[in-house]
Amino acid sequence: MAPPSTSLALSNAPPPKTTPTDDLLRQVETLSASELDALPFGLIQLDRTGRILKFNQTEAKLARINRERQLGRNFFDDVAPCTKVREFYGRFLNGLSQRSLYETFGFIFKFDHGWRNVAITMFYSEKTDSVWVLISQTSVTPPPAR
Repeated sequence: MAPPSTSLALSNAPPPKTTPTDDLLRQVETLSASELDALPFGLIQLDRTGRILKFNQTEAKLARINRERQLGRNFFDDVAPCTKVREFYGRFLNGLSQRSLYETFGFIFKFDHGWRNVAITMFYSEKTDSVWVLISQTSVTPPPAR
């Protein structure tokens, strides 16, 4: 009896496990502006210099800022300078230099209206040579007493 063909054996193998985030990452650049705005989390696209290319409405509401005013501005210098630290900006730069990035980490955004504890997922897009920043809300706490 002949051994089963490789293609038959591969076709019977279970598909690799993916998460909803993995599926989104494969499709993000094909989403329209209204589809990006409908996402239940913040999503920002940055070019190689950190300039904001896309900024969804969910993140604008959570951050309490005007989205249109952010487009074209530098995320790290003008919009969220608290992110210009090794834990955030360093990952961004490293991902660009390697042209490969898919990391999730905790971060605290510091606003006048409170501190926002978030989960950040940063991923590099080879197709557009850009970095997408996915921001998942975890909580908002009042700023510390001064």
